[in-house]
Amino acid sequence: MTTVDDLADVRAGDKGDTLILAVVPRDADAHERLVRDLTAALVGEHFGMTEADAVRRTVMPNLPALVFVLPGVLGGGVTGSTVLDGHGKTLGYHLLDLPLPDTAR
Repeated sequence: MTTVDDLADVRAGDKGDTLILAVVPRDADAHERLVRDLTAALVGEHFGMTEADAVRRTVMPNLPALVFVLPGVLGGGVTGSTVLDGHGKTLGYHLLDLPLPDTAR
């Protein structure tokens, strides 16, 4: 089983109630695999988002990186949430644990 952590590093940030995750692959092969297999739907499911919640994925055109925007996942944001991690930093680690689908190369 391959996880995101096997292929990339993740940086997390927040803007209000929105979590922003940047996935930075460690090499070209990892970038290809993540572009193919790390979909917005898979990330949304991993974070428990419903279909009504729209995870946006952007494959950066001039950088080997993918950016995911997850609206509403921070439970009110830094000042409005009662959860320990209002800034969303440890949620980057949660993404690293995501297993990728086994696909034929």
